[in-house]
Amino acid sequence: MTLKAHVTEDMKAAMRAKDPQRLEALRLLLAAIKQREVDERRDLADADVLATIEKMIKQRRDSIAQFEAGGRQDLARGEAFEMELLQSYLPAQLSEAEVEEAVAAAIAEAGATGPQGMGKVMALLKARLAGRADMGQVSALLKSRLAG
Repeated sequence: MTLKAHVTEDMKAAMRAKDPQRLEALRLLLAAIKQREVDERRDLADADVLATIEKMIKQRRDSIAQFEAGGRQDLARGEAFEMELLQSYLPAQLSEAEVEEAVAAAIAEAGATGPQGMGKVMALLKARLAGRADMGQVSALLKSRLAG
């Protein structure tokens, strides 16, 4: 079963269970997937759906920070619920040691010796770690490794 089909089945289950908060979050996800399919004029593969989910999670993190700064805990809780739901569709996250190992392997494979090789190494890492690690943290780790 594809990831998109899995989300669709979960949406149907939320409808049957009369869970409006979960249903709304799943409808938002399916709408984002459908919009991207229309924009790109093709059916999305699981990797593309994961990228869409990651983008939505990042948006939720930003919204939570803004709502908390504005004192709107009620809205922040709603966004946190959506973020948790979206994260449930991501593959199991790698441990910090596994991420460091992947970064070291990619640096060796690309032959990067300084900051100028960061783009090449990040391209390798993005393909390998998509959905399984926070790419912001991976980038920071790579930057520190290549700088020193």
